[in-house]
Amino acid sequence: MYEYIKGNIAEISATNMVVEAAGIGYFIHISLNSYSILNGKKDVKVFLHQMVREDAHTLYGFATTSERELFRSLISVNGVGASTAIMMLSSLNPDELKAAVTTENVNVLKAVKGIGAKTAQRIIIDLKDKLGKMPESGQILSVADNTIKNESLSALVMLGFVKKDADKIVSKILQEQPEATVESVIKQALKRL
Repeated sequence: MYEYIKGNIAEISATNMVVEAAGIGYFIHISLNSYSILNGKKDVKVFLHQMVREDAHTLYGFATTSERELFRSLISVNGVGASTAIMMLSSLNPDELKAAVTTENVNVLKAVKGIGAKTAQRIIIDLKDKLGKMPESGQILSVADNTIKNESLSALVMLGFVKKDADKIVSKILQEQPEATVESVIKQALKRL
C-alpha cells in the first residue's frame, strides 16, 4: 500500500491529477476539496489510498491525512464505494461531512448526488461514533480541552449520568464552544441530558 507520493503536478482538474515522480506520471483521482488545496502548486505531497481490483489498480489522492481517513471511513460503510465517497468529499468539506454525520443530519447527506435516505442513515449509524472521535481539521484537541472534558465527564458520572451519553453531550458542547469552562459545560450538559 502506498502512503504518499511527492512530485510535480503534470496535470490537474477538479476530479483527477497526474503527479510526476521519478519520471513516472501517476494518475490519481481527487476530490474537489483536495483540488482547491492543491491547484496552483507545483511540488506536492499527496496522501494516497490504493484500491486493487481484478481489472484495475486505482489511486485516490488527498491533500491531508484527515481527508484520507474520512474517505477510508466512508468506504467502510456497506453500499458506499470509492466514487460515492469522493463525491461526498467534493460536495462537503471534511468538517461539514463530520458535522452532518455526528449531528445525524440526514438531509445534508441526501443532498449529495447518489446518496439516498437509506444510504445516508447507514452512514450515520456506521460512522457516528467513529467520526465523533476524529478531531476536526486534523487538529488534536489541546490539553486544556481534554482537562475540561475529563472534569466535566467525571462530575456528570458522579451525578449519576451514563458516561457514554454524557461524553457525547460534553463533546458536542466543547465543539460548539471551545472556550467553555468546566462549570458552563456541566450546566449546559445538565439541560441537555
